[in-house]
Amino acid sequence: MGRIISIANQKGGVGKTTTAINLAASLAMGERSVLLVDLDPQSNLTSGIGLTEAVASKRTVYEALTSDTPLDPREIELDTQVTGLRLIPADRHLTGAEVELVGMLARESRLRPLLQQAKSRYDYIFIDTPPSLGLLTLNALVAAETILIPLNCEYFALEGLAELTSTMQRVRATLNPTLDLEGVLLTMADTRTRLGQGVAEEVRRHFGDKVYDTVIPRNVRLAEAPGHGLPAILYDVRSRGAEAYLALAREILDREAPRLPDSIL
Repeated sequence: MGRIISIANQKGGVGKTTTAINLAASLAMGERSVLLVDLDPQSNLTSGIGLTEAVASKRTVYEALTSDTPLDPREIELDTQVTGLRLIPADRHLTGAEVELVGMLARESRLRPLLQQAKSRYDYIFIDTPPSLGLLTLNALVAAETILIPLNCEYFALEGLAELTSTMQRVRATLNPTLDLEGVLLTMADTRTRLGQGVAEEVRRHFGDKVYDTVIPRNVRLAEAPGHGLPAILYDVRSRGAEAYLALAREILDREAPRLPDSIL
């Protein structure tokens, strides 16, 4: 059975979509089956992996959230250029979902049944969330088993982190009692600056071993790759950004190993 991980931070520009694309691609290149779910109305995940045109003839996550009849996830999944990696896309229609969900029954858990159906076919399911704590993000947190928090190494990032962890606790208390913290990922890091070093030290002091050893650097190739509809591993595998996400994938697999039955090792 796969694991459902929400990549969330209500602060924009911290690397959520970059992390979703590149971590998923790195795990898929390591022969894991991975599903990406684009839950951001900006649909940057869909465009960043090169599938904007393919969405025109397909239903999207919007239909899954708002349809009265449950959808089979295979009806809306798309293949990507990476073997083993598939996508449930988003488009501009998702913009209206926040308003439409307000009047629906079980509005916080519309995504969960869809991903529970898909779970048996994937090792990992990653949900890319919008930069807010609205109903779309809430659906992601209710559907997920764990939350991965990308955090850029800036002062204001710490304030946003406190708000997100508070929201996570409220979701756990009322809607998803098994929701746990997958890990905190330091992104856009420049360890040469005193500020970057200070933020990293503060986060590690607070979250301990939940903070990944791998740190994602500021990297031009990571910024360029989505414009070509490619993960960094296909755009420039030798770039510092691609190497960092490959290292993160290895770290996640290493952390996962103790959870597996002895017969698998």
